[in-house]
Amino acid sequence: MGSFIIEGGHKLHGEITPQGAKNEALQILCAVLLTSKEVLINNIPDIVDVNKLISLLEDLGVKIQKKGKGSYAFKADDVNLSYLQSDQFKTDGRGLRGSIMLVGPLLARFGKGYIPKPGGDKIGRRRLDTHFEGFIKLGANFRYNKEEHFYGVEAERLKGTYMLLDEASVTGTANIVMAAVLAEGKTTIYNAACEPYLQQLCKMLNRMGAKITGIGSNLLEIEGVESLGGTSHTMLPDMIEIGSWVGLAAMTRSELTIKNVSWNDLGQIPSVFRKLGITIERRGDDIFIPEHSNGYKIHNYIDGSILTISDAPWPGLTPDLLSILLVIATQAEGEVLIHQKMFESRLFFVDKLIDMGAKIILCDPHRATVIGHNFKSTLKATTMVSPDIRAGVSLLIAALGAKGTSTIHNIEQIDRGYEDIDNRLKAIGARIERV
Repeated sequence: MGSFIIEGGHKLHGEITPQGAKNEALQILCAVLLTSKEVLINNIPDIVDVNKLISLLEDLGVKIQKKGKGSYAFKADDVNLSYLQSDQFKTDGRGLRGSIMLVGPLLARFGKGYIPKPGGDKIGRRRLDTHFEGFIKLGANFRYNKEEHFYGVEAERLKGTYMLLDEASVTGTANIVMAAVLAEGKTTIYNAACEPYLQQLCKMLNRMGAKITGIGSNLLEIEGVESLGGTSHTMLPDMIEIGSWVGLAAMTRSELTIKNVSWNDLGQIPSVFRKLGITIERRGDDIFIPEHSNGYKIHNYIDGSILTISDAPWPGLTPDLLSILLVIATQAEGEVLIHQKMFESRLFFVDKLIDMGAKIILCDPHRATVIGHNFKSTLKATTMVSPDIRAGVSLLIAALGAKGTSTIHNIEQIDRGYEDIDNRLKAIGARIERV
């Protein structure tokens, strides 16, 4: 188990460029299974979860060529379907949450898709019902082996239909869209997720020959086609990493420039940070964060009541940023209620921040009230364990803003979502060592 040793309390300076989007990559990579033609994908982040998925595709028989840093060509013209029934697949697929999105493309093109119950962050229940209910409505037969926790769907040919999703699940919508593009007839998906990463997937599929309309809305219409061709695709920058660097700049009172952020795809993110009093300047397609030498003050509502920040499906605030917003609120002037609606275990890491001296009241598994120090009392260094990707990087940000030397264990969790994070932070002045 690896660890980071972090000497906090130092200001950072310079430029940092966000990696390609992790959550987009997991969808886009699965979509290469929909065609026998070559698909070129650029700006793929070099992170554990994405590399695991690439290895899974390779084991499935997909031909993969590395073209350069972050650029790969994929050709699924000789897929080994027997691998799906192997013990190796049951082990490998279980270690990655994103493996669930292999099912839709496999079902659409080959008439069957299997997956072991996938892993991922331990942040609460993350049910798969939306995925499989969608496949069943398209005409697939569903089976589940309780002893092995192994799911399967099969169909000779999927048939288009109307469906109202029970939740606007991003991965569920992506999976159903990938199944529906090769279905017979028209599929209508209402209450579809409409995140920028899902929009990217739909645009890529259309370039491959799919017929998807309503992109960017919660009502998607898909006319099924017989087959798809090849294409090239460049992924968006990771909005969660962008938010992480904004939080890092605020917490360390540093002047930072975040390069090439794709402003038009950031949604609520800049305005939410501004509500916490953080100055965010748009410079072309970059974000500039000035040095907050006098701190930052939380904005109350216009009637003077305490600000509440909560997550919601797009265009609401992504739940992946709430951990980071909570950390930077610990040094703000004022109070805020953080309401994590979607996952019931994601706020449990706050006990580590309380150990560091933060004033946080954990109201219940979903809500935490933060009373900011206004930098009059800095956080104290401590030893902690990263429980998941986002909490891990939040603790890292806290450690960089704390006084003294902190240790974070289980940093493999952070590596799952952040590419070469220690060296990139060193380049802007962070004192961090991997051991």
